[in-house]
Amino acid sequence: MEGMTLDGHVGTSLDIDICERCQAVWFDRHESLRLAPAATLKLFTLIGERSEARQGRLADLLKCPRCSMRLRPTHDLQGNTRFRYWRCPMRHGRLITFFDFLREKKFIRPLTARQIDELREHVQAVNCSNCGAPIDLAQSTSCGHCRSPLSMLDLKQTKEVVAQLQAASQPTVVDPSLPLELARARREVDSAFASMGGDAVWWRDASSFGVVEAGLSAVARWLRKTGRLGA
Repeated sequence: MEGMTLDGHVGTSLDIDICERCQAVWFDRHESLRLAPAATLKLFTLIGERSEARQGRLADLLKCPRCSMRLRPTHDLQGNTRFRYWRCPMRHGRLITFFDFLREKKFIRPLTARQIDELREHVQAVNCSNCGAPIDLAQSTSCGHCRSPLSMLDLKQTKEVVAQLQAASQPTVVDPSLPLELARARREVDSAFASMGGDAVWWRDASSFGVVEAGLSAVARWLRKTGRLGA
């Protein structure tokens, strides 16, 4: 696994470990709850840019990187969204896939019937964003292997995180022009996100890597282009 240091709340920092091959991240206890908006966007960017790195599914036997005890599968609920992770029985932390991390943070929602029809018009099959198995769109709207429904990145929730990042970057002293600047920033974000789902690159990514990954890649491209997130 690859270590990475991210910003936490109130000036803190936290270390996480990422496995690109299985598309999963290890959080020490409570670390996922301490991610600052900028850190969340940085993790999104990494996930979006490394979608091609997936080379297999998680192993049947998963061990804690701290004590080597077997991790226990755990199902949880965030609002109405179900997600799962594997936790250390000694409470050292937990392992969660990229897909379930996004579920936990409420960044993923199922496709509507209209969106599924539109997807079928452009591609014949997509890879499951949860496990990587192929989904034949002519036969099904969910994964036959893990039964995850076709889902996409919830751009409304993503915009809210961008807005939090923008607000957090403002100086302590309130500038009189701040309301106008924030209004301009919101229009810029709305315009950028509204055009994500219509270009050839998006459909290619959706077919090759998954619908969620296509959205993440679009977010990553926008963040890099506008300089909202450093390298």
